[in-house]
Amino acid sequence: MIAEIGMGIYLSTPKTEKFSEDGENGRVRYGLSSMQGWRATMEDAHAAYPDLDTSTSFFGVYDGHGGKVVAKFCAKYLHRQVLKNEAYAAGDIGTSVQKAFFRMDEMMRGQRGWRELAVLGDKINKFTGMIEGLIWSPRSSEGNDQADDWAFEEGPHSDFTGPTSGSTACVAILRNNQLVVANAGDSRCVISRKGQAYNLSRDHKPDLELEKERILKAGGFIHAGRVNGSLNLARAIGDMEFKQNKFLPAEKQIVELCDDDEFIVLACDGIWDCMSSQQVVDYVHEQLVSESKLSVVCERVLDRCLAPTTAGGEGCDNMTMIIVQFVQLKKPLQSAGSADERPSPTEEAGTGSDSKAGESEPK
Repeated sequence: MIAEIGMGIYLSTPKTEKFSEDGENGRVRYGLSSMQGWRATMEDAHAAYPDLDTSTSFFGVYDGHGGKVVAKFCAKYLHRQVLKNEAYAAGDIGTSVQKAFFRMDEMMRGQRGWRELAVLGDKINKFTGMIEGLIWSPRSSEGNDQADDWAFEEGPHSDFTGPTSGSTACVAILRNNQLVVANAGDSRCVISRKGQAYNLSRDHKPDLELEKERILKAGGFIHAGRVNGSLNLARAIGDMEFKQNKFLPAEKQIVELCDDDEFIVLACDGIWDCMSSQQVVDYVHEQLVSESKLSVVCERVLDRCLAPTTAGGEGCDNMTMIIVQFVQLKKPLQSAGSADERPSPTEEAGTGSDSKAGESEPK
């Protein structure tokens, strides 16, 4: 049985089966879990690649709205685009991830974008999609950018402007002692430094003053906390109907990790609507005393957040959570003062300032 309550469509009993995963390498240990919960459909997706390359790890949560396809598209392609961008090869992970966010919107347009989204959204099966690709794809690779194999395709959907549904994206990329976090939407990344929670991303809600000003300048309006009375996010991937005007890139935050940094948590708003950043960090610390499997800790957070009924709204969303523990941090050189005196990550993370919070003073 399905009931429509407020802005959400809910089941009569929640789906509490979970998809969970654990992994590790010499740099990180991670665990994740996701659960459909009370929602009629599962629109979250995630990506966990501890070995994106030999020195880099990638983790992302994607919370879809209006459908699951954009979240699934991001989970399939965003990390690949980070790798393919020329800025990545030059060591500029921050720029490559911001460009990858923009690239998602570009890739979802036209015949190729339509076909990929149709397969991911179960509108056509993979075999039919492959046949359509063979029929309508160009026979040669002329004009195909060798660094990016997303070839233009002729076809009945060549003028497809992209999906009207969308997704948040909150990703964390770890290379050596540098952590890059990029975010669009209201999923969130939090770091635990000596037990203290610090937000490394900012929730893009329409009622956030800076976001409100930007939306109004672009000719939009906000009604009941929603952009144009519909979208309850100020930034996202997809949602083409809201992007007729220039759209700001993902906000990024760059942090130099130190010995005091224990783990990060990436999660969608299904978690953050129920628990504060500090509550989640405290709970993870409590659990890690007796539980070493990180996915089990995530599962317990999901169960804790799940509402007993749909009456209140909170605790009724899809839920996804990833914990990434830092296994080995090379101790940065310190000039003066102890580790206790090191600056903390800025609590105004994600302002686009590339602040290297917690970085040692140069010698």
